[in-house]
Amino acid sequence: MELNAKQCYAAVAARDARFDGRFFVAVKSTRIYCRPICRVKTPLEKNCTFFSYAAGAEAAGFRPCKRCRPELAPGNSLMEVSGQLARATAFQIGQDFLAGGSLAELAEKLGVTDRQMRRVFRAEFGVSPVEFWQTQRLLLAKQLLTDSAMAVTAVAIASGFQSLRRFNALLKARYRMTPTELRKQQRAGKAEAFAEFSFGLAYRPPLDWARLVGFLGKRAIPGVEAVVDGVYLRTVTVRRAGKRYVGHLEVRHDEGAGRLGLRLSDGLLPVCAVVVGRVKRLFDLQADPAAVAEALGDLCAGREGLRVPGSFDGFEMAVRAILGQQISVAGARTLAGRMAERLGVAVVMEGPAKAAGLSRLFPTAKRVAAAGVREIVRLGILPQRARTLVALAEAAAGGEILLEPGHSVERALEKLRAIEGIGEWTAQYIAMRALSWPDAFPHTDLGFKKALGGVGAREILEKAERWRPWRSYAAMHLWNQLEVAR
Repeated sequence: MELNAKQCYAAVAARDARFDGRFFVAVKSTRIYCRPICRVKTPLEKNCTFFSYAAGAEAAGFRPCKRCRPELAPGNSLMEVSGQLARATAFQIGQDFLAGGSLAELAEKLGVTDRQMRRVFRAEFGVSPVEFWQTQRLLLAKQLLTDSAMAVTAVAIASGFQSLRRFNALLKARYRMTPTELRKQQRAGKAEAFAEFSFGLAYRPPLDWARLVGFLGKRAIPGVEAVVDGVYLRTVTVRRAGKRYVGHLEVRHDEGAGRLGLRLSDGLLPVCAVVVGRVKRLFDLQADPAAVAEALGDLCAGREGLRVPGSFDGFEMAVRAILGQQISVAGARTLAGRMAERLGVAVVMEGPAKAAGLSRLFPTAKRVAAAGVREIVRLGILPQRARTLVALAEAAAGGEILLEPGHSVERALEKLRAIEGIGEWTAQYIAMRALSWPDAFPHTDLGFKKALGGVGAREILEKAERWRPWRSYAAMHLWNQLEVAR
């Protein structure tokens, strides 16, 4: 995001919520940085410096405000990052790659030199990859120290630190406070255990939670996901540095506070930063409704809170998209449940997750590829569809297709289209949800033809040009008009 100092200061003076998380204001006289919505006395313009990312403010020697708490601001979508390499690097950092790997290993994974990766990243974000990662870890630690009574050791582990000594030293150097001093800000009644703690995930209003969770509920994979009384629950598995972490999560809407509440089971403590990032993508929490509404105009009038549901796991979502070809939503859900039951791993749940019927992890790409066409057909899936699923699984397991944000969308679409049984509609739908691409548009959808007055696919594409770069949101609004969103 290109920052204009005059416009940024005007937003700070007005405490304009539209810019919350879009930039941070650092005050030279106090050496503190804030969100634009901070309720403290507006600083003098001459004392203000503006940063697109919190990491830039911290690298420049500013500390996060204790009142507005920058760690709680809604973030920006990775798809807004202009450079492909910078975007991929930021995604991997968000996946906590550096917790178990080095910068050199990350550069090798991305197919570039260490020097090139660092140069491109700094040009985009204004800081080094390590400074960016350190800020993410420290802000997570600050949230846990402020909002929970968890042991400091547990906070350090959750924040990705291998050493408690290193955690304490970095916190003191950056924030000039020890964990004990941060804890003095707490009010009574804080959660003592990780499983009792709820992350508050902010978003830019409005948010149509009912339609969002309704969309996910209709497509929830039996045994893996569930929506109960407006609360989303699912099983979770995350691999990091050769280890697998398993647990469950639940997400509910706290409309009064303007945020979602995310609760995780204890087994996910070491990878909570990864899970939080995936949940933000699943619920499209980094969207900018004002920018979308400006581009879509009358198409979204009265429905500005409609979001594009993402995915928690890209492969799982792509499988669900293929299973949904030419059958009903309910039919695809049944088949996905059979795959989870037959090919997935059984897990033991407790509490609300158990009551909701969660009991399986969705099968990995490697497991689906090993199953082969014959075993998948036994689940009641058509042979042609089974061949497509196996081909997708082989490509995903072998790294030929990366079904996650942060990588080249064009390359992913090209690879998807090359798989027999994946047409343009399915490729675009996968890009829309698994890759979080805001400009995906499955223009061959029959519902679009009906919603736009019976025009053909070519005319639909031409009409959609005016909705760029937010055509994924246009697709959701068109489906919403027909009340047949897929």
